[in-house]
Amino acid sequence: MKSILLIGQSNMAGRGFIEDVSPIYNEHINMLRNGRWQMMAEPINFDRHVSGIGPAASFAQAWTADHPGESIGIIPCAEGGSSIDEWAIDGLLTRHAISEAKFAMETSELVGILWHQGESDSYGERYKTYEDKLLSLLKHLREELNAPDIPIIIGELGHYLGEVGFGKSAVEYKQINEILSKVAQTEENCYFVTAKGLTANPDGIHINAMSQRKFGLRYYEAFSKQKHVLDILDMEDEWIEKAPKRELTKKERIFVQSTMFALGQLSFEEFSINISNINESK
Repeated sequence: MKSILLIGQSNMAGRGFIEDVSPIYNEHINMLRNGRWQMMAEPINFDRHVSGIGPAASFAQAWTADHPGESIGIIPCAEGGSSIDEWAIDGLLTRHAISEAKFAMETSELVGILWHQGESDSYGERYKTYEDKLLSLLKHLREELNAPDIPIIIGELGHYLGEVGFGKSAVEYKQINEILSKVAQTEENCYFVTAKGLTANPDGIHINAMSQRKFGLRYYEAFSKQKHVLDILDMEDEWIEKAPKRELTKKERIFVQSTMFALGQLSFEEFSINISNINESK
Protein backbone atom coordinates (compact mmCIF):
# COMPACT_ATOMS: atom_id res chain seq x y z
CA MET A 1 0.00 0.00 0.00
CA LYS A 2 1.11 3.55 -0.74
CA SER A 3 0.74 6.29 1.88
CA ILE A 4 0.61 10.09 2.08
CA LEU A 5 1.58 12.30 5.03
CA LEU A 6 -0.63 15.31 5.84
CA ILE A 7 1.04 18.19 7.72
CA GLY A 8 0.35 21.86 8.34
CA GLN A 9 -2.49 23.63 10.10
CA SER A 10 -6.29 23.64 10.06
CA ASN A 11 -6.85 23.96 6.32
CA MET A 12 -4.90 20.74 5.84
CA ALA A 13 -6.68 19.09 8.76
CA GLY A 14 -9.97 20.33 7.29
CA ARG A 15 -12.70 22.58 8.61
CA GLY A 16 -15.17 22.32 5.71
CA PHE A 17 -18.68 21.54 6.91
CA ILE A 18 -19.38 17.81 6.59
CA GLU A 19 -22.98 18.32 5.46
CA ASP A 20 -21.98 20.60 2.55
CA VAL A 21 -20.61 17.82 0.32
CA SER A 22 -21.48 14.24 -0.53
CA PRO A 23 -19.44 11.71 1.49
CA ILE A 24 -16.63 9.72 -0.07
CA TYR A 25 -16.58 6.00 0.72
CA ASN A 26 -13.83 3.85 -0.74
CA GLU A 27 -12.53 0.56 0.64
CA HIS A 28 -9.17 1.27 -1.02
CA ILE A 29 -8.62 4.45 1.02
CA ASN A 30 -7.37 3.93 4.56
CA MET A 31 -6.50 6.34 7.34
CA LEU A 32 -4.08 5.77 10.21
CA ARG A 33 -5.90 6.04 13.54
CA ASN A 34 -4.82 4.62 16.90
CA GLY A 35 -2.02 2.72 15.22
CA ARG A 36 -4.29 0.90 12.79
CA TRP A 37 -5.31 1.34 9.18
CA GLN A 38 -9.07 1.91 9.02
CA MET A 39 -11.36 2.55 6.08
CA MET A 40 -11.42 6.29 5.55
CA ALA A 41 -14.28 8.34 6.92
CA GLU A 42 -14.34 12.09 7.26
CA PRO A 43 -13.19 13.93 9.26
CA ILE A 44 -9.84 12.28 8.64
CA ASN A 45 -7.54 14.60 10.58
CA PHE A 46 -9.23 14.72 13.99
CA ASP A 47 -7.09 17.43 15.58
CA ARG A 48 -10.18 19.17 16.97
CA HIS A 49 -13.78 18.26 17.75
CA VAL A 50 -14.73 20.69 14.95
CA SER A 51 -12.67 18.92 12.30
CA GLY A 52 -14.34 18.52 8.94
CA ILE A 53 -13.62 18.27 5.23
CA GLY A 54 -10.03 18.73 4.08
CA PRO A 55 -8.24 18.08 0.78
CA ALA A 56 -7.17 14.50 1.55
CA ALA A 57 -10.32 12.58 0.63
CA SER A 58 -10.66 13.90 -2.92
CA PHE A 59 -6.88 13.55 -3.36
CA ALA A 60 -7.08 9.88 -2.37
CA GLN A 61 -10.23 9.23 -4.39
CA ALA A 62 -8.53 10.60 -7.49
CA TRP A 63 -5.48 8.44 -6.73
CA THR A 64 -7.57 5.26 -6.57
CA ALA A 65 -9.15 6.07 -9.93
CA ASP A 66 -5.67 6.04 -11.46
CA HIS A 67 -4.60 2.92 -9.54
CA PRO A 68 -7.51 0.44 -9.74
CA GLY A 69 -7.31 -2.37 -7.23
CA GLU A 70 -4.55 -0.66 -5.23
CA SER A 71 -4.87 1.01 -1.84
CA ILE A 72 -3.62 4.25 -0.37
CA GLY A 73 -3.21 5.23 3.28
CA ILE A 74 -3.57 8.72 4.75
CA ILE A 75 -1.39 9.71 7.70
CA PRO A 76 -3.11 12.71 9.37
CA CYS A 77 -0.70 14.92 11.34
CA ALA A 78 -1.90 18.48 10.71
CA GLU A 79 -2.59 20.70 13.72
CA GLY A 80 -5.03 23.59 13.65
CA GLY A 81 -3.63 27.01 14.50
CA SER A 82 -0.01 25.86 14.37
CA SER A 83 2.68 28.33 13.35
CA ILE A 84 5.85 27.56 11.42
CA ASP A 85 7.73 27.77 14.73
CA GLU A 86 5.71 24.82 15.99
CA TRP A 87 7.00 22.90 12.99
CA ALA A 88 10.63 23.40 14.01
CA ILE A 89 12.78 20.33 13.50
CA ASP A 90 12.83 19.58 17.22
CA GLY A 91 9.20 20.61 17.79
CA LEU A 92 6.49 18.29 19.05
CA LEU A 93 4.44 18.46 15.85
CA THR A 94 7.39 17.57 13.64
CA ARG A 95 8.49 14.78 15.94
CA HIS A 96 4.96 13.40 16.01
CA ALA A 97 4.60 13.54 12.22
CA ILE A 98 7.91 11.74 11.71
CA SER A 99 6.96 9.13 14.29
CA GLU A 100 3.59 8.48 12.64
CA ALA A 101 5.14 8.36 9.18
CA LYS A 102 7.79 5.88 10.27
CA PHE A 103 5.12 3.73 11.90
CA ALA A 104 3.05 3.82 8.71
CA MET A 105 6.13 2.94 6.66
CA GLU A 106 6.26 -0.43 8.40
CA THR A 107 3.19 -1.46 6.39
CA SER A 108 3.16 1.01 3.50
CA GLU A 109 5.37 2.91 1.09
CA LEU A 110 5.39 6.64 1.81
CA VAL A 111 5.10 8.35 -1.58
CA GLY A 112 4.27 11.97 -0.82
CA ILE A 113 3.86 14.78 1.70
CA LEU A 114 1.07 17.36 1.53
CA TRP A 115 1.78 20.70 3.24
CA HIS A 116 -0.62 23.56 3.91
CA GLN A 117 0.31 26.13 6.53
CA GLY A 118 0.88 29.86 6.86
CA GLU A 119 -2.27 31.59 8.02
CA SER A 120 -0.82 31.74 11.55
CA ASP A 121 2.29 33.48 10.18
CA SER A 122 0.51 36.01 7.98
CA TYR A 123 0.91 38.99 10.31
CA GLY A 124 3.55 40.77 12.37
CA GLU A 125 6.23 40.45 9.67
CA ARG A 126 6.64 36.77 10.45
CA TYR A 127 7.09 36.18 6.74
CA LYS A 128 10.62 37.58 7.02
CA THR A 129 11.88 34.38 8.69
CA TYR A 130 9.34 31.97 7.20
CA GLU A 131 11.35 30.77 4.20
CA ASP A 132 14.36 29.55 6.15
CA LYS A 133 12.15 27.77 8.66
CA LEU A 134 10.15 26.00 5.97
CA LEU A 135 13.29 24.94 4.09
CA SER A 136 14.75 23.58 7.32
CA LEU A 137 11.59 21.55 7.95
CA LEU A 138 11.46 20.04 4.47
CA LYS A 139 15.14 19.10 4.59
CA HIS A 140 14.70 17.52 8.03
CA LEU A 141 11.66 15.49 6.98
CA ARG A 142 13.45 14.04 3.98
CA GLU A 143 16.49 13.16 6.05
CA GLU A 144 14.57 11.61 8.94
CA LEU A 145 12.29 9.60 6.66
CA ASN A 146 15.20 8.55 4.44
CA ALA A 147 13.25 9.89 1.48
CA PRO A 148 15.48 12.46 -0.25
CA ASP A 149 13.38 12.56 -3.42
CA ILE A 150 9.88 12.31 -1.99
CA PRO A 151 7.44 14.75 -3.65
CA ILE A 152 6.25 17.55 -1.36
CA ILE A 153 3.12 19.38 -2.48
CA ILE A 154 2.73 22.91 -1.12
CA GLY A 155 -0.71 24.55 -1.11
CA GLU A 156 -1.25 28.29 -1.49
CA LEU A 157 -3.14 30.24 1.16
CA GLY A 158 -6.66 31.34 0.26
CA HIS A 159 -6.96 34.58 -1.71
CA TYR A 160 -9.93 35.56 0.46
CA LEU A 161 -7.72 36.13 3.53
CA GLY A 162 -7.34 39.56 5.11
CA GLU A 163 -10.96 40.53 4.54
CA VAL A 164 -13.49 39.24 7.08
CA GLY A 165 -13.87 37.21 10.25
CA PHE A 166 -10.85 35.43 11.67
CA GLY A 167 -9.17 35.77 8.30
CA LYS A 168 -9.05 39.51 8.69
CA SER A 169 -5.87 39.29 10.76
CA ALA A 170 -3.96 37.48 7.97
CA VAL A 171 -2.94 40.74 6.34
CA GLU A 172 0.41 39.43 5.07
CA TYR A 173 -0.84 36.26 3.40
CA LYS A 174 0.41 37.48 0.01
CA GLN A 175 3.97 37.61 1.32
CA ILE A 176 3.63 34.06 2.68
CA ASN A 177 2.22 32.89 -0.65
CA GLU A 178 5.21 34.38 -2.46
CA ILE A 179 7.51 32.36 -0.21
CA LEU A 180 5.50 29.15 -0.62
CA SER A 181 5.67 29.57 -4.38
CA LYS A 182 9.39 30.35 -4.32
CA VAL A 183 10.20 27.29 -2.19
CA ALA A 184 8.16 25.03 -4.45
CA GLN A 185 9.74 26.51 -7.57
CA THR A 186 13.33 26.21 -6.34
CA GLU A 187 13.41 23.01 -4.29
CA GLU A 188 13.76 19.64 -6.02
CA ASN A 189 10.56 17.56 -6.17
CA CYS A 190 8.43 20.31 -4.65
CA TYR A 191 5.26 21.45 -6.39
CA PHE A 192 2.99 24.43 -5.84
CA VAL A 193 -0.82 24.30 -5.89
CA THR A 194 -2.89 27.44 -6.43
CA ALA A 195 -5.81 28.42 -4.20
CA LYS A 196 -7.31 30.51 -7.00
CA GLY A 197 -11.10 30.57 -6.85
CA LEU A 198 -11.36 28.75 -3.52
CA THR A 199 -13.84 30.21 -1.05
CA ALA A 200 -14.11 30.22 2.72
CA ASN A 201 -16.47 29.29 5.50
CA PRO A 202 -18.24 32.29 7.10
CA ASP A 203 -15.28 32.57 9.49
CA GLY A 204 -13.20 34.02 6.66
CA ILE A 205 -10.18 31.78 7.31
CA HIS A 206 -11.12 28.15 6.65
CA ILE A 207 -11.59 26.75 3.15
CA ASN A 208 -15.15 25.51 2.74
CA ALA A 209 -16.02 21.90 1.96
CA MET A 210 -16.68 22.25 -1.78
CA SER A 211 -13.46 24.18 -2.27
CA GLN A 212 -11.55 21.57 -0.26
CA ARG A 213 -12.74 18.90 -2.69
CA LYS A 214 -11.33 21.03 -5.51
CA PHE A 215 -8.11 21.69 -3.60
CA GLY A 216 -7.56 17.97 -3.11
CA LEU A 217 -7.89 17.42 -6.86
CA ARG A 218 -5.29 20.12 -7.48
CA TYR A 219 -2.95 18.56 -4.93
CA TYR A 220 -3.34 15.24 -6.73
CA GLU A 221 -2.78 16.81 -10.14
CA ALA A 222 0.51 18.28 -8.90
CA PHE A 223 1.51 15.00 -7.26
CA SER A 224 0.60 12.71 -10.15
CA LYS A 225 1.95 14.93 -12.95
CA GLN A 226 4.88 16.24 -10.89
CA LYS A 227 4.18 19.79 -11.94
CA HIS A 228 2.96 23.04 -10.44
CA VAL A 229 -0.79 23.66 -10.63
CA LEU A 230 -1.19 27.37 -11.23
CA ASP A 231 -4.78 27.57 -12.39
CA ILE A 232 -8.22 26.07 -11.79
CA LEU A 233 -8.57 22.57 -13.26
CA ASP A 234 -11.18 22.24 -16.00
CA MET A 235 -12.58 19.02 -14.54
CA GLU A 236 -13.20 20.13 -10.94
CA ASP A 237 -16.95 20.78 -11.11
CA GLU A 238 -17.58 17.70 -13.28
CA TRP A 239 -15.60 15.48 -10.89
CA ILE A 240 -17.50 16.74 -7.84
CA GLU A 241 -20.82 16.12 -9.59
CA LYS A 242 -19.91 12.60 -10.73
CA ALA A 243 -18.08 11.36 -7.61
CA PRO A 244 -21.22 10.65 -5.50
CA LYS A 245 -22.70 8.62 -8.36
CA ARG A 246 -19.97 5.97 -8.14
CA GLU A 247 -21.53 2.60 -7.30
CA LEU A 248 -20.39 1.41 -3.89
CA THR A 249 -18.91 -2.03 -3.35
CA LYS A 250 -20.50 -4.49 -0.94
CA LYS A 251 -17.91 -3.71 1.72
CA GLU A 252 -18.53 0.02 1.33
CA ARG A 253 -22.31 -0.40 1.59
CA ILE A 254 -21.90 -2.40 4.79
CA PHE A 255 -19.61 0.33 6.11
CA VAL A 256 -22.27 2.96 5.41
CA GLN A 257 -25.00 0.94 7.13
CA SER A 258 -22.77 0.26 10.13
CA THR A 259 -22.02 3.97 10.42
CA MET A 260 -25.69 4.91 10.26
CA PHE A 261 -26.57 2.33 12.92
CA ALA A 262 -23.76 3.49 15.21
CA LEU A 263 -25.01 7.08 14.91
CA GLY A 264 -28.56 6.11 15.81
CA GLN A 265 -29.89 6.75 12.33
CA LEU A 266 -31.15 3.16 11.96
CA SER A 267 -32.87 0.80 14.35
CA PHE A 268 -31.24 -2.59 14.91
CA GLU A 269 -34.05 -4.20 12.94
CA GLU A 270 -33.55 -1.84 9.99
CA PHE A 271 -29.79 -2.36 10.16
CA SER A 272 -30.15 -6.16 10.20
CA ILE A 273 -32.52 -6.16 7.23
CA ASN A 274 -30.26 -3.85 5.22
CA ILE A 275 -27.14 -5.91 5.93
CA SER A 276 -28.98 -9.09 4.98
CA ASN A 277 -30.10 -7.54 1.71
CA ILE A 278 -26.57 -6.38 0.94
CA ASN A 279 -25.11 -9.83 1.64
CA GLU A 280 -27.71 -11.45 -0.61
CA SER A 281 -27.03 -9.06 -3.46
CA LYS A 282 -24.43 -9.70 -6.14
